[in-house]
Amino acid sequence: MFDSTELRDELLALKGDVSRLLNTTSEGIFDTSKNRAEALADQIKAALNELGETLSEQEDHVEKLVSERPITSLASAFALGVVIGFMLRRH
Repeated sequence: MFDSTELRDELLALKGDVSRLLNTTSEGIFDTSKNRAEALADQIKAALNELGETLSEQEDHVEKLVSERPITSLASAFALGVVIGFMLRRH
């Protein structure tokens, strides 16, 4: 008929299996997420380094343009400042 001891043993075995799977899964998820975070951090560092190099190159280019045409650059900066001032004043 109904054997409660056998059922209890099966439930304990099932409980142990589920507990082991949950512990293994959480460790695996932690390791996987840690690896992905490190890979993302490496990609961000590489992108920032590339951006820094590009900005350095563009800085030299802008410096050359300003030194070649100082009056035009000054007038452009003034005009841009006036436009931004009017836009900020409206809001």
